[in-house]
Amino acid sequence: MPNTDVISFSRGAPSLDIVDTEGLKAAAVAAIESDPAGVTGYGTSVGYGPLREWIAAKHGVTPANVLITNGSMQADAFLFDELVKPDSPVIVERPSYDRTLLGLRNRRGDLHPVRVQADGLDVDELEGLLKGGVRPTLAHIIPNFQNPAGVSLSGEKRVRLLQLAAEYEFTIFEDDPYYDIRFRGEQHPTMLDQDGDNRVVYASSFSKTVCPGLRTGYLVGPAALIKTIAEAATNTYIAPNMFAQATIYQFAASGALDRSIATVKAALEERVDQLSASLRAHLPNAEFVVPDGGYFLWVDLGEGVDGAKVVAAAADEGVQAVKGTDFVLEGGESCLRLAYSAVKADRIDEGVRRLARAVEATRA
Repeated sequence: MPNTDVISFSRGAPSLDIVDTEGLKAAAVAAIESDPAGVTGYGTSVGYGPLREWIAAKHGVTPANVLITNGSMQADAFLFDELVKPDSPVIVERPSYDRTLLGLRNRRGDLHPVRVQADGLDVDELEGLLKGGVRPTLAHIIPNFQNPAGVSLSGEKRVRLLQLAAEYEFTIFEDDPYYDIRFRGEQHPTMLDQDGDNRVVYASSFSKTVCPGLRTGYLVGPAALIKTIAEAATNTYIAPNMFAQATIYQFAASGALDRSIATVKAALEERVDQLSASLRAHLPNAEFVVPDGGYFLWVDLGEGVDGAKVVAAAADEGVQAVKGTDFVLEGGESCLRLAYSAVKADRIDEGVRRLARAVEATRA
């Protein structure tokens, strides 16, 4: 009989207790009261003006460099539609976010996976591909607390990646929704901040710092590229969600965003520390890197363990995870992605105990 008391490590979303619902209520009221015409009208495809200016100031650019979208996945889609044509060579991380791989495959990009190490993308492996003749249009990089691996790109590797992008003339897509939720360790400058050659297009989201339900993400890039993508956005939906964006602007302007980030970081640090301790206790042969921020931990259960079978057995135990093969073009059979963001700390140990039972069941 399957366990109906489900503990889910499967989805990268915050639990309700770390979402500032009262602050969002106040922000929504403030949005309507301060700009009723702006939040109830169509608006423009580039997004809600005050929030666009706030994002531009955050990143030290002009509003012409910013486009706000209905979630960062839509930002990804617009950029891929512009830059990735059938058979365009694209560098992707191995492992990488499954929805990114799907989006690039749907556009028939020629994907070249480069392994992720404890300090991020293996830049030596990338350089070898470039010297071997691969000429990518785009390199998709999740630099902070990578989804699914949980690791971050070192400062030295960021500089080298920018140098390679300039030398071999490709665009770095810096996909960075987790930047603000580092709870320990050194915060490295973004590649956008260090870009002197217009080689970086940056994306982020408010899903991880506010909540995913407001579906607000954005792109920062060269003004000409943003203008072209804005035209595509106009033809797609006229304008994104002005009410959601105005609510986020009021949430940020009031100081609630800073408080929300502090709440999220404290909860995530407690949860990942409990998760790593429980993995060491109940799955001592598992290998993993403990993240310094973000939502995800990538665990290798060891040679001979079938992650897909573990996920199926875990479901019977009442615990959910995602098999590693979802995040790579090939390989990952012994791996799982564990999202700790939605599981309260006092439930994590029980979840790992159930996962350990599932691993043992697949070995029997």
